[in-house]
Amino acid sequence: MAYKFSVVLLFLAVTQLFSTSTAQTASTATKANSKFENWYNEDLSTDHKFGMSVDRAYEQLLKGKKSKTVIVAIIDSGIDIFHEALDGKVWTNEAEIPGNGIDDDHNGYVDDVHGWSFLGNSKGENVVYENTEVCRLFKALDPKYKNIQPGQVKPADSAEFRFYQKIRKKYLQEYEKAKKEADKAAPFAANYQFADSVMCAYLHKEDYTLTDLKTVNPDTVKILKYSKELLEFLYKQKGFDKSEFKDYLKQILVRYYFHENVDFNPRIIVGDNPENIADVNYGNNDVMGPNPEHGTHVAGIVAANRNNTNGVKGVADNVRIMSLRVVPDGDERDKDIALAIRYATKMGAKVINMSFGKDTSPQKKFVDDAVKEAIAHDVLFVHAAGNDGKDIDTTDNFPSDILQDKSDVKANWITVGASSMKRGKDLPAVFSNYGKKEVDIFAPGVNIYNLKPGNQYKENDGTSMASPMVTGLAAMLRSYYPTLTAPQVKECILKSAKVYKHKVFLPEEGSSKRPKVRFDELSVSGGVANVYNAVKLAETMCK
Repeated sequence: MAYKFSVVLLFLAVTQLFSTSTAQTASTATKANSKFENWYNEDLSTDHKFGMSVDRAYEQLLKGKKSKTVIVAIIDSGIDIFHEALDGKVWTNEAEIPGNGIDDDHNGYVDDVHGWSFLGNSKGENVVYENTEVCRLFKALDPKYKNIQPGQVKPADSAEFRFYQKIRKKYLQEYEKAKKEADKAAPFAANYQFADSVMCAYLHKEDYTLTDLKTVNPDTVKILKYSKELLEFLYKQKGFDKSEFKDYLKQILVRYYFHENVDFNPRIIVGDNPENIADVNYGNNDVMGPNPEHGTHVAGIVAANRNNTNGVKGVADNVRIMSLRVVPDGDERDKDIALAIRYATKMGAKVINMSFGKDTSPQKKFVDDAVKEAIAHDVLFVHAAGNDGKDIDTTDNFPSDILQDKSDVKANWITVGASSMKRGKDLPAVFSNYGKKEVDIFAPGVNIYNLKPGNQYKENDGTSMASPMVTGLAAMLRSYYPTLTAPQVKECILKSAKVYKHKVFLPEEGSSKRPKVRFDELSVSGGVANVYNAVKLAETMCK
């Protein structure tokens, strides 16, 4: 089959297709329905799944026990605060009068009723896509050094020039990879939208499978025949799920046109100087943003109402979720992270979840200073270890508990790897980062069925899912045992982990021959977070 296409049109087609699909499904509630539903709440000894024994803790240890409401800040892509499973679980700034356009509590943010978005402006416009950090650094340094030879560099600029050479090499590698993938996908993308629209009209439904396609008999209708052949070919290559295939196309094209595009600058929407931490007058109160899917899933793991009838239960039962939007489709900026941490600290959050990360942090001092300020207020940080199948004892992973001024903040910081429900060689997720020094504990992060915007539910994988598991546990402990400090909560969580000493496959996605190591060598605690054990230990610690 031969295909003609326009690169610009095909990208617009795929993004429009994705946006339309989201709008069409967001208005209809879908009840939880998955064979993996709720496994992370279950117990290894009774349910034979390596969950966190959450239900057992509530049923046997916490029933009838009083608790204190704890504020949890979710620094993420935005949260659907109107999701049915988050009813009563969203933090509200009682000192702010909604919609009056006035900073009633004088905290520097106007109408910040449920949090703040650092990815927008006062007109309500929002950043959706962003460059990678490497792309931004290359864009900033290349004009200065691109025509300079090593011998021409001034001594004062020698360190920066060496850094530029390193960044340039890495950026060009990523750009070429993105371009190659986009060129490969381009012949299909624009034609895909046309074929999909034909098939939807013929089958009288938006969602169809490969099995549905096989029932189509095009006879002599050339358009239908072409559409069927193209769709069958694409779905057989990349999977038969329509939404997954659209996400695949979108991811490839977004990476090329936005993530690695030096001519793309979305920060003009925000209007600030991202390198000036004192320039704080930006953002808006749209805590959902244009794509809150990731943040909504994270928030549900922490706080989905445990009394709802939809089968999805959060880990913590008495929390309020504060939404702080800093994560676009691309790399987050250090300044936004720092200001979000400061906001969370100022407004009373006791646990901060950060399910994001990158391997370069040019304004790390901004984040470090905010972290130290939060720790002075007894805040506990929980951070996802990352999904690269790497040892982060030897590779960079930001934000980090290793500060530039060597301040020791590890007592208030938990880094979380992802585990599966399988007891055995596949216990660590194949994609999870690990590290005997830098990863503190593992938690469920595979086949996690939880919230999706618009009263929907979805299954996701990632250390992004494992981190809020531990955030929920930390918030629960701070709720039922409020005298425990943040370092004591961390100590309780790590010491109560379900240790697993058997050999497992070393995480390394894409490798067919993975070596085996003992699971307890992959993290500080050597185990998986366990709520039942943690509650028992917290009870002892408080006594």
